[in-house]
Amino acid sequence: MEKENQSHQRSKWQLFEIIGVVIILIALVVLFLTPDSLSEMFDTIFKEVTPVVVDTFLTSEVGMAVIVSVVIGRLLERLGFTDGLIRIFVPVMRWMKINPAVIIPSAYNLLGDINAAGKIAGPILLKANATKSEQKIAVATMVQSPQSFATFVLGLMALSVFNINAFPLIILAIFAPMVVVPFILKMTIYRDTKKIRLYELPRFTPNTTFLNTIFSSAKEGTRVLFLVIIPAVVVVFILIGILRFAGIWQPIEAGMASLFTMLSIEADTGITSFLVAPTLAVADLANVASSIDPRLIVGSFVLANSGLPIYVLIGQIPAIWAESTDLLEKEVIGAALIGMVIRIVTACILGFFLTPLLVVS
Repeated sequence: MEKENQSHQRSKWQLFEIIGVVIILIALVVLFLTPDSLSEMFDTIFKEVTPVVVDTFLTSEVGMAVIVSVVIGRLLERLGFTDGLIRIFVPVMRWMKINPAVIIPSAYNLLGDINAAGKIAGPILLKANATKSEQKIAVATMVQSPQSFATFVLGLMALSVFNINAFPLIILAIFAPMVVVPFILKMTIYRDTKKIRLYELPRFTPNTTFLNTIFSSAKEGTRVLFLVIIPAVVVVFILIGILRFAGIWQPIEAGMASLFTMLSIEADTGITSFLVAPTLAVADLANVASSIDPRLIVGSFVLANSGLPIYVLIGQIPAIWAESTDLLEKEVIGAALIGMVIRIVTACILGFFLTPLLVVS
């Protein structure tokens, strides 16, 4: 009787079986009508994935920067950087009734790398007993900070070329969001937060030896690069390659260019920040014709100094944070995208309203 029930259950069609049969039929039709199309699709995907994985992460400074940033981040943690930040931000965050540990990822992001920030700060949030809402606030706030110090420095150089006063912009675009964004999210979307006093928090400085910290963090950084970042990047750019082969991606890029211009962000560097690398975008800012509206430069600077590109938001960040916290990948992606929407709005507002006060005549 049991075997008959199993046979009956196996004979029923499941949704994935229907999808599989449809895929087989479509593949047979495509092979019959245009036998070269599948090879062309794979070629398009390879051309989309290879430059990013090989040229950006394996044979350039970016891959090494990930490993170095993890080492630096762990050294900062060992030297008491986390506990120092907690001391500074406890009074402010206690007034807002938010766990002060939500600030930690943003600080490590600015000084190190967005991947190191999640790897280091995720366990810190758990150790500080941060709620899931506070962990999401931490992700959304981290996205407001530049994902590497090089992006920040190159951006300052670009601002100087256009005679834009950088100091107010740094305060409003880099440091203010570390406090303002948690408050906004606490009052609107992520309301499950709690007031924490200093004595309720443990100390976060590890007791490992400095030599062990250096070598173990180097191994950790290598693992993050090869087992987390590169697989996530490959998945995202496979999807982009499929869209490009289908002729869908080109209209999407054109729409992005129009949208960025409308939002007071220089189109080419905005797309570079969004799809490739913010560091490359701010490096290109200095080469933009001087006739460009300074508002677009300010907007581009603010957007580049964020958690972009998009494959970081939907690939690397969720992979790292789902491993380091008790958040699900979809929860991390949602928080990261909310943070990016806030960042784009910030770029638009600062570009439109602050630029006239920043341009040095």
